[in-house]
Amino acid sequence: MSSEHILNVAVIGAGAFGKNHARVYHELAQQGLPIRLAAVVDADPARADQVAGQYGARALGSVEQLLTFNEIVAASVAVPTIDHLAVARPLLENGVDVLIEKPLAFSLAEADELIRVARQNKRIAQVGHLERFNPAVRATLPLVTKPMFFEVHRLSVFTPRSLDVDVVLDLMIHDLDVVLTFVKSPVKDVRAVGLPILSSKVDIANVRMEFESGCVANFTASRVSTERVRKLRFFQPGQYVSIDYGRQDVLVFSVGRSATPDAVPSVNPQIAMAKPEVASEEPLQAELRSFIGAVRSRTAPAVSLEDGRRALELALEVLRAIGEHAGRLEIAHQSVAH
Repeated sequence: MSSEHILNVAVIGAGAFGKNHARVYHELAQQGLPIRLAAVVDADPARADQVAGQYGARALGSVEQLLTFNEIVAASVAVPTIDHLAVARPLLENGVDVLIEKPLAFSLAEADELIRVARQNKRIAQVGHLERFNPAVRATLPLVTKPMFFEVHRLSVFTPRSLDVDVVLDLMIHDLDVVLTFVKSPVKDVRAVGLPILSSKVDIANVRMEFESGCVANFTASRVSTERVRKLRFFQPGQYVSIDYGRQDVLVFSVGRSATPDAVPSVNPQIAMAKPEVASEEPLQAELRSFIGAVRSRTAPAVSLEDGRRALELALEVLRAIGEHAGRLEIAHQSVAH
């Protein structure tokens, strides 16, 4: 394939997420995808050098430097959330398509500005909601009929990364996005509690959410757990579906006539269990492959900025509910003291 068909891509931010993006772009190129990781940008020269050197890319210290080369057509924005707008806006304005890590922005106003700039400059802009590309989630989408109750757990051990945001914007937002995708109904009510444990921000949170459709979802997210758990389970008429994000598998338990043809009997003879086929793939590979496909074909990305804004809006509503609950607790403590 001639060199003019190869897309030059860049990674902005050489932290934990950025390193993974650089690795996967390099792997995709080795697999034959017509792309080249041309540059890694980071304000820390040593960090940029280390990641860029590993994959034969150019190390740069700023987006301004990157844009002077006028050869980058697409970039992953993997800087801290508070810098997403400042980094992505000049890229979009200078003709670069972007994949912005989740959460999309620090505020809804910044999210709206990103949407405006992307539209104005006719750029492909995708949000890095990684679990949308989890093979287990993709295998489950065709099975969704009328979900009525979700139980979601995302527990991680404590690490010093992503402490610029709380656990809702760091971890829970993945599940908020997936549940919104499954339910397809406006949120009616949000109740939540959250606590800081090892950082100054909320490290563990529990949320109860009700949708206009009548569906109820319970979410638990923690980054101070002793174990790593990433599971989503939901009930719909005649079925119970269980997703294990980490193992990338799906189990479907069906009652009576709802049983699928490939189902096998479970302990209860009235319930049949099926395990849909899941094509195993690293979600980040699937995500970046999808992004590059949208860039090349000039088609809408799988996860739009509007999708990212919707998940951000719900996450901020969860944080508002956590703050409201904390306020009530403080009042309760004061009344007991008096």
